[in-house]
Amino acid sequence: MGKYVKWIGAGLGWAFGGAIGAIIGYALASSFSDMNEDDINDFNSTREGYSGTESGDFEVALLILSATVIKADGKVHQKELDYVRSYFVQMYGKERANQAFRLFKSIIDNNNISVREVSMQIAQYMDQPSRLQLLHYLFGIAKADGHVSDKEVSVIYEIAGYFNIGERSFNSIREMFHTNSFDSYKVLEIDKSATNDEVKKAYRKMAIKFHPDKVQHLGEEHVVGAKVKFQKVQEAYQNIKKERDM
Repeated sequence: MGKYVKWIGAGLGWAFGGAIGAIIGYALASSFSDMNEDDINDFNSTREGYSGTESGDFEVALLILSATVIKADGKVHQKELDYVRSYFVQMYGKERANQAFRLFKSIIDNNNISVREVSMQIAQYMDQPSRLQLLHYLFGIAKADGHVSDKEVSVIYEIAGYFNIGERSFNSIREMFHTNSFDSYKVLEIDKSATNDEVKKAYRKMAIKFHPDKVQHLGEEHVVGAKVKFQKVQEAYQNIKKERDM
């Protein structure tokens, strides 16, 4: 079994080192004890060629921080698990999603995950657009059961801090997940006292910041999620223009 784990590790790039490596090692030991050599080779082949912040490493980060958010309120809600599984099926395909979810179940059972160490390792290798996209995804998990709890917000806020994401950017993404309506000014990271010129400038800045092209290096599958943020920015700008008759 040991040599096969090494083969898997070689395909996980930076994510197999540090705190993330320890968690994945735990998950592998728990998940793959009953897998044969062909199964493990199939798992490894889905990740060959990944390096840096490309799709394979982003996938591992998603699994670990997904588990952290899901367990934040002390409960593991089925709707949140279904959200993660649906996301992986949609983004990666059923076969790869099934492999990832076997790891995911073991990661959830691991009670020794250090949010700080994992988040800082991710921040070290991922650019800001990737970290913003990951934050958006985590809020999606929290909202899956219909309500974003204070504990979930607290955990995501903690992760954002380790990601070096400022409070305005955090609030901008959080605002996008309000049930009924959202504060368009917060989405654009400005105050209501901003002038019309400042509103236009903020919109241009946010349109660049959240543009889907910024996360294409993660793989086409993640551009879909980025488009949601981009659309919210456009919607916020249109709301303010209408309110001010600009």
